[in-house]
Amino acid sequence: MTNHILVERPEDHPGVQIIRFNRPDKKNAITRAMYTVMTEALASADGNPDIRATVLLGGEGCFSAGNDLGDFLAASMGGGMPREIVDLLYALVRAEKPVVSGVDGLAIGIGTTMHLHCDLTVCSARSQFRTPFVDLALVPEAASSLLAPRIMGAQRAFAMLAAGEPFSGEEAREAGLVFRVVEPHRVEAETLGLASKLAAKPPEALRISRDLIRGDREQIIARMDEEARHFASRLQSAEARAAFEAFMRR
Repeated sequence: MTNHILVERPEDHPGVQIIRFNRPDKKNAITRAMYTVMTEALASADGNPDIRATVLLGGEGCFSAGNDLGDFLAASMGGGMPREIVDLLYALVRAEKPVVSGVDGLAIGIGTTMHLHCDLTVCSARSQFRTPFVDLALVPEAASSLLAPRIMGAQRAFAMLAAGEPFSGEEAREAGLVFRVVEPHRVEAETLGLASKLAAKPPEALRISRDLIRGDREQIIARMDEEARHFASRLQSAEARAAFEAFMRR
């Protein structure tokens, strides 16, 4: 299962680690095993002085469709968000080195909210960011209920997280979720180029600057935990069961 996530150290981009979704037949839907590989890769970057930046990439036309619902539902039968998801979210919040992401096409659910934790995101104009949490009778996760209003303002955050409105690449840039919009064939090169520039900077000065910009991480963790409690409660609701059954019948 680990071949659904590729972890690479490209020779032409020294100091950069790539975490790449590699499950195109399932639109890069994320399983527990995939979350574990991603978490381990982020931890490896923190502990390796030769890695100075991490890049998150999907494939052509799809970053990620979010959680693999079958895997997610099986893991959440105990009533909570699967531990593997929580571990990845904590790893993103606590990452000590820059994380840069590149998106082309679909970015659904956590495929959208993980970019709130990235330092820079590049996307294509044809990208679509969407979080159908309420449509599944659930609530926002990944501290998105805290970070999205800070970044986008209250109305855009509500449109994305509660109303489930899709955001195009350009709308995501205008909202502050994305740094730069480029042509689809340029997404990976542009993303790696930004990561390489960061990897070449004085690492301690960059670390301090990044910490100052990102602010109190424990506040973000606290919101994640609060969201997770509501998420667990919603998973047990009749409303959620009906929503998931309807989705799986599609």
